Amino acid sequence: MMKKTLIAVAAAGIVTAGVVAAGSATADGHTATAQFVNTKGEAIGKAELTQGPHGTLIRLELRGLADGSGFHAIHIHAVGDCSDHDEGFQASGGHINPEGKKHGLMNPDGPDPGDFPNIYADANGDVNHELFTPLASLDGSVGARILDEDGAALVIHQNPDDHQTQPIGGAGPRIACGVIER
Repeated sequence: MMKKTLIAVAAAGIVTAGVVAAGSATADGHTATAQFVNTKGEAIGKAELTQGPHGTLIRLELRGLADGSGFHAIHIHAVGDCSDHDEGFQASGGHINPEGKKHGLMNPDGPDPGDFPNIYADANGDVNHELFTPLASLDGSVGARILDEDGAALVIHQNPDDHQTQPIGGAGPRIACGVIER
């Protein structure tokens, strides 16, 4: 019985060490979040960004995205400012793109680091999706730097991205925005 108890205590210590190590990713700045608002300034969900050795993973959870179901473009924009919701989030600037690449995953002269595949919203405007980019990281150790001096934002557009047309793939107006923050 004593032997089983010691094994259980040792196993618990290993699990605890794993949890502490996983928590250190936040302390090291390898994670960030973005709280999305719509064009009325209402909170509609969040994104969690995790930097890995080959890029950045983004997990989206949104509820009630404007314009309901269908595909929508999503991009990383160069400025961390979503304060102008009533003006269509223009303060977030264009895509992060320090090397001046052309827009579009299907463009032979692209893609730029802000480009992603489209996301899909169901009939209620709900989105649960993961994206990955090998073209950008929070600290710039892989591709473009997301969290530079003026920050960055995730921006969702009304229409899908055709992945070729300049400058935003025909994605239309910006309907949601989330400032990326540590």
